[in-house]
Formats: sequence, structure tokens, C-alpha cells
Amino acid sequence: MATFRTGQQTHQAVLPQRPALESVPADTPRIGNETGHGHHHQVVPGVEHGRGETTSTSSGAGGVTPEPSRAGEQHREVHTKESQAYVFVLDKHHVPLQPCPPARARKLLTKGRAVIARHTPFTIRLKDRTVADSQIDGVEVGIDPGSKHTGIAVFTTQAGQRRARYALQLDHRGAAIGKKMGRRAGYRRRRRSANLRYRAPRFLNRTRPKGCLAPSLRHRVDTTVGWVDRLSRWAPVRAVHLERVAFDTHTLSAGRPLAGVEYQQGTLVGFEVREYLLAKFGHTCVYCGATNTPLNIDHVHPRSRGGSDRISNLVLACIPCNQAKGNTPVEGFVTSRRVLARVLAQVKAPLRDAAAAQSTRWALWRSLDRRLPTHVGSGGRTKWNRTRNQLPKSHTLDALVVGKVEAITETVEKILVAGCTGRGSYARTRADKHGFPRLRLPRTKHFFSFATGDLVRAVVPKGKKAGTHTGRVAVRASGSFNITTAHGTVQGINHRHVRLLQRADGYAYTTGKEQGVSSRP
Repeated sequence: MATFRTGQQTHQAVLPQRPALESVPADTPRIGNETGHGHHHQVVPGVEHGRGETTSTSSGAGGVTPEPSRAGEQHREVHTKESQAYVFVLDKHHVPLQPCPPARARKLLTKGRAVIARHTPFTIRLKDRTVADSQIDGVEVGIDPGSKHTGIAVFTTQAGQRRARYALQLDHRGAAIGKKMGRRAGYRRRRRSANLRYRAPRFLNRTRPKGCLAPSLRHRVDTTVGWVDRLSRWAPVRAVHLERVAFDTHTLSAGRPLAGVEYQQGTLVGFEVREYLLAKFGHTCVYCGATNTPLNIDHVHPRSRGGSDRISNLVLACIPCNQAKGNTPVEGFVTSRRVLARVLAQVKAPLRDAAAAQSTRWALWRSLDRRLPTHVGSGGRTKWNRTRNQLPKSHTLDALVVGKVEAITETVEKILVAGCTGRGSYARTRADKHGFPRLRLPRTKHFFSFATGDLVRAVVPKGKKAGTHTGRVAVRASGSFNITTAHGTVQGINHRHVRLLQRADGYAYTTGKEQGVSSRP
């Protein structure tokens, strides 16, 4: 059992941090419990109390919110305003220029100086300007990779302050890819078992190259890199900031407070340990299963009885369980064999999903580093930056605060959500549950110059479906299309009423408010 405190002075070039665990024996009866009664902690800016894992802070839009400060430091004020997402701009030769506000883009379109180059993300092209006649400061891209969603933020940087210009949430389809790969394997397994003739073993083609990723994982890397390439074609991207690791493994494996130059090799020690444990145990007490309650760090094998501070000996416990356990061994505290077996197995079990995300992050970093200057940071630092800037939790805001940043002065109100849908299937048949073909599809995918997945707008003048419908289209050879809009699917729209807005590119686009923006006071 241990608490997080700030009793030592850190190196000047390193972020304010606190040791992962105190060196005093916190499990001994004279120390009591780790609820912090009778102790006065110094507060690090942006760092929550060791017990306050479930608390959150928020700031008003455009307001001034003081931030907790350490002893001897002045209060830090956070100024963050919300603005509309910027518009990407191209010159007359399709070379990216500095993004502009929507009002500026509207004036250029009204005066006839620009035309619409792309519908989503909205991009204009100037007809009377080139790169040589423009001032380009450049933008940077922040990426917060995840297993299901990846946050991407486009921002400008000046004197360590970041101003968000565009935000994108990329929804992956790794689960769907894994399911289809399993289905394909089942079809092949059935064909091999049904055909009983002798087949010579073909083992030389079974090996995989070193560093090979499964298709569901490779998909996350390819789509994220593809969007960075797209943004580089629409905006003057100068650098990329990537959350390469979720936790600083150097500080986790050390098992002791780092000091001096070791702090530079592993930063945010206490934050890394707490974030790792919260992710591993799902913000839940391992003993009683309590959630939505302050949690403490507990030693499975007490330090007073020879237990270590390594991450493999740490779990999360609520305050009542933490106090009741004290320096009692886990075998004496947990009476149920089933619960004891679960706790011990959970302590030894690694974060499998996190391990998969880690391998994806490294592959993503290697791919991006060959394209643009790429700066990396850890997940613990990302949360530290987000908390000290009084920002809510979201994928796009995490992407905005990745890496080294002093302050966030501007965020966007709305984000673009790009869901990976794929580009269709090469197969021209549909199989039944036994793997036999039951339906033959047409060999062509285009009908009346439209393809399934195109972004269209249909203006129906009369009838039950009268009105304007904008969304993705599903085509038929009969010319009666279905259009999926934000309000549902409209069936039976004649192709004569449909106008093309943007060709299908493998993504379905929607817009939404930045998470946490509407909840700010």
C-alpha cells in the first residue's frame, strides 16, 4: 500500500512529477493506511490526488480557470476558447496553403476567387494565388492511436502554445476484419476436410516475416498513415506528434523512485504507474469489485513482509478494503479461493489489448518517421497535459495534447468522424452457412455513373420521399437507389434525382460536437 506525494525536487528540465511509491514501509501498522489522513500533500499542477482517480475537472469555454499549484509556485491560469474548424486551402496548382477560418472561405467562394475542391473534409482551391504569393506558417498533426478509435488533431504552434485548427476521429474496423478472416479460415478448413485426397504438405509458405502484423492490426496502421498523407496533401504539415507508448516502461520496471539524470530517461513516474494500474484493472477494486469510488494502490504481498514495489506486486483497492487489509498477506485477507485465484491471476496477466496497441504504435511510428519529422510521447504525459490544461477526455483532445506542450489556447467545436467502411468485396458471390455460393452478384459495381458508397445529394420534388436527402448511396441495376442519411435510410430514390458530391473513398463521414464541450459550464 502506498500513496503518491511530492517530497523531492525534480530536475529543472523535467516535468513536475512525483515518485511512484514512497520508500517508507506503508504496510506497517504504525503507518496506518494510505488514505492520506494526517498528511499534507503538495499538489503538482494538473495532477490529481492519489485517491482521486474518479474525479474530473473542467473549465468554462473562453474563461479563466486557476490551476492547483505546488508550494512556491504561482497559480497558473488556463485560457482556452472554442472556435469553428478551419477550412483547408489549395492554391491554383493544388499545392496546400495555410488553412483559413470558415468566414474567410465563404467570402472567397462568394467573390468567385475560389472553388470547392472537396466536400469532406471541406477544401477550397484558389483560382488567383500560388504558393509563391502566400505566407505559409505550417501546421502540425497530433495522433492519439487506439484499438477502436484514433484521434487526429491539426494545430498550429507558437511559443509552446497550440491552437487547434481541425479535429478528426478515425473509427477502425479491426473487429470486422478479424471476424471476416475467421470466416474465411472456416471456409478453407471445410474445403480441406471435405476433399480427402492426399495433398503434399506446403510448409515453406507458412512463415511470416519478422515484425508482421495481423490484418486487423495492420489496418489500424495503414488507415492512420493514409490520413496523415491525406492531410499533407491538403495542409502544409511540418511535423507529427505521436503517442508511441501508453506507459513509460522504464519507470515501471525500475520499481523505485528515479532521481537525477534517471528522471530524464523516465518521466512522470507516479502518473505512469497509476495510469497503468487503472487501465489494467478497469478502475475497479480487485477485492470487492467496487467502481466509481476513490482507489488506492495496494501491495499484494506487503512490503513489511518482503514485498517489492514492482508493478507485478501492485493492485487497485478501494479505501475500505485497503484499510481492512493493512499489512495482512493476501492469502489471509481473501477468504474465498475463487476470489484469491482471480486476484493472483489478474496480477500476473498482462494487458493483452494494450500489448496489441503497443505493437501497433511502434509500427505506426516507423511508418510515419519515414514521411515526416515525428515526435513521440507517452500516454501518461498526454493525460498530464490534458489535466493541467483543464480539458475533458476525448480522442481528439488527447491528440491535441500529445508530447511537449505548454498550453492549449484554442479548441474546435465540431469534429469529423470518419468510419472505415472498406471499398467493397472482390467476391461476386454470397455464401451460405456451409460455404457454398448461393447468390451471384453483377460483375460491375457502377450503375448510372454511381457506385455504392458515393456521397450524394438527392432532391426529390414530390411524393412520399419529397425533400433533400444527403448521404451515402447503395446502387442497384434497376436505378432505384437507397441513401443512408444521418436520420436513417431512404429507399427507392430514382437515379435521376441523385447528384454526386464526392466519390467513395472507403469512409463514412459524420460530424459531431467535441466530447465534453457541451458539458462545460
